[in-house]
Amino acid sequence: MTVPSMQLAATLTGTSLPLAAIRDWPPDWTLLRNIGIGFVVVLWLATAFWTFKDARRRIGNPVLVALAILLGLGLPFVGPIIYMFFRPPEYLQDVHERSLEIKAMEERLVQLDQRCPVCRARVESTYLLCPVCTTRLKAACASCGQPLDALWQVCPHCATPVLHVLPTLEDVSRLPRGEQRRELPQ
Repeated sequence: MTVPSMQLAATLTGTSLPLAAIRDWPPDWTLLRNIGIGFVVVLWLATAFWTFKDARRRIGNPVLVALAILLGLGLPFVGPIIYMFFRPPEYLQDVHERSLEIKAMEERLVQLDQRCPVCRARVESTYLLCPVCTTRLKAACASCGQPLDALWQVCPHCATPVLHVLPTLEDVSRLPRGEQRRELPQ
């Protein structure tokens, strides 16, 4: 359409405004506009969905997850950016794995630094008695004499079954008073 044809269209429609004829011309603009609006809406919903997925992985409180989703839906394109500023730096799974690793390291350190439960002196894992206060730390295997842990059912050195015998009341009363406190149950 050229300028004279636009003037002709304006006179045919009964308006003197040349822009009235441009509104319907060309029809591709409305299609492009609708595609653009659709793309923006899909992108907005995608950022809100990303906010939802990320918040579920990072936040344990369901109320805060819902608040993050409302922020992503309520403020298009700005809400997810605001959420990114205030979200936790780590995933919940990473936090859980790190706490398990710390627990395992603490248990290893406890095993490396064994101490007597009575006098707190350092003892080796092979000691049967504390060298400082003579508290019984572990029972000895009846066959080979190696120290045994309290939970073992069989001696790992000679494969002899371990008999866990609890002291009776008469056995405890016969011991001297100082030894009653030092003895640990086998």
